Amino acid sequence: MSQFSSAFTAASSVSLPPPSFYVSVSKRSFIYCCSSSQSRTTVVNGKFDGKIVDRDEIRFGLPSKGRMAGDTLDLLKDCQLSVKQVNPRQYVAQIPQLSNVEVWFQRPKDIVRKLLSGDLDLGIVGLDTVSEYGRGDEDLIFVHDALKYGDCRLSLAIPKYGIFENINSLKELAQMPRWTIDRPLRVATGFTYMGIADAILDLVSSGTTLRENNLKEIEGGVVLESQAVLVASRKALIQRKGALDITHEILERFEAHLRAADQFMVTANMRGSSAEEVAERVLSQPSLSGLQGPTVSPVLCKRDGKVAADYYAIVVCVPKKALYKSVQQLRAIGGSGVLISPLTYIFDEETPRWRELLSKLGL
Repeated sequence: MSQFSSAFTAASSVSLPPPSFYVSVSKRSFIYCCSSSQSRTTVVNGKFDGKIVDRDEIRFGLPSKGRMAGDTLDLLKDCQLSVKQVNPRQYVAQIPQLSNVEVWFQRPKDIVRKLLSGDLDLGIVGLDTVSEYGRGDEDLIFVHDALKYGDCRLSLAIPKYGIFENINSLKELAQMPRWTIDRPLRVATGFTYMGIADAILDLVSSGTTLRENNLKEIEGGVVLESQAVLVASRKALIQRKGALDITHEILERFEAHLRAADQFMVTANMRGSSAEEVAERVLSQPSLSGLQGPTVSPVLCKRDGKVAADYYAIVVCVPKKALYKSVQQLRAIGGSGVLISPLTYIFDEETPRWRELLSKLGL
């Protein structure tokens, strides 16, 4: 029971069942959480080691296979950080825009392990992988915890049939009188041991695999929500020359791209007596406030030998979900010639994630 309880309490706010709910977890406890408290020494090959491996290049670990690998390369490309491989069979590559950075393609679990051993300095993996293989090591530090791809969840699932047919929540599962010290709920981590288990604790994305095996998720049974994250070695960021600057650049590029991902720039012309009067009309519409307000500038033309401004150009950033509504609102207040352009980057003030990272490092 202690393994199962620690798995839940370490990764979520799920309310655990009362003590009468007896649980047996097969194979291993899955979830451990990374801490962001002060640095300490780590264990490398059975020995405590507080120093980083001596080398000049900064090593960046990326997933080598699967959808996560493809999505990671797409993100880097979108941020103008395309990875260049001389030979696709090689597991080492370069990012030309980042000098002195060496890319290592690795299995996700090996990225975490090599961050801890000092072989890597930065890495992109799923939060679930960091939680499982990082085992709470304080040298692992989150640089960006929401890269918006690789979504999945660690969830408890039970059969749709038999004694579980009408059980749809963790609370209902816990209240079943059959679980005792002698006959606990048997939970398997993955499908391998499903034949001897009552329930499984497994990673779920679309839910197709569960449905194909006649299983169902239950309310309150999600242990961990996961997506791709950027993690780093605390020691490397502090001790390795150039590592912190490279991390800053990667973080800024990621933030600027992700901030712009669902934003469009909307431009329109509007007749008015002054920029202030036009701005008043624009700001009266709920979908036209923009990031910090609309940009209003005169459209100058020459009439009767004089330069005058009868129209004003309106530029505003609009979320994708409010795009059509914003066009309707512009028309309603006299806007015309509406142009829409997708945004690639939005560089704002220094990202809070950077300030948070420096705080974690004590800098």
